[in-house]
Amino acid sequence: MAGMTGAVPYYGGRFTPAQAYAAAHPPRPPAPPPPPPATHAPPLSREGQVEALQHLLDTGVLTQEEFDELRARVEQ
Repeated sequence: MAGMTGAVPYYGGRFTPAQAYAAAHPPRPPAPPPPPPATHAPPLSREGQVEALQHLLDTGVLTQEEFDELRARVEQ
């Protein structure tokens, strides 16, 4: 019978233990590629910084006191 199946054990049409283990434990998917390196945005001009602060004030992220403090820092 070894000549018919080679060196593989024959279990009457059933899975071998190794095949059963492989079916129950599929291989893991490949890891996702690493993210591209971060690029730094060029610094904003003073006008751009004030516009950004104004947007934060308008959307409610900053209070008027925080806006005034940060605007004073930008204008120095």
